[in-house]
Amino acid sequence: MNSSIWISVYLPLFLLFFIIFPQQREREKGVLVKLKKRKGLITMTNELIKKYVGKTCKISTGSFGVNIVGKILYVNENWLEVETKKGKELINADFIQNIKVKQI
Repeated sequence: MNSSIWISVYLPLFLLFFIIFPQQREREKGVLVKLKKRKGLITMTNELIKKYVGKTCKISTGSFGVNIVGKILYVNENWLEVETKKGKELINADFIQNIKVKQI
């Protein structure tokens, strides 16, 4: 057989089975995880956050630069109670992007 025939037959099959199908499976997995998160089937465990109770932390909750600096007082289910200069605030743990412990 001519090499151009081999390339024209097997190259599309290679692309289909080794590049396109795996990418579609990964995309579908990502969509399923997002749907489960929205429905509440996947919840974040607060064991890591409970480690910081009583410490002064900087909590980032959004991509627009929303930062809260304060002492974490209490963690219950999905909520954090933080004492800031303005007073006590409640933060939903689902929207927390990162927590940094402030060194005094």
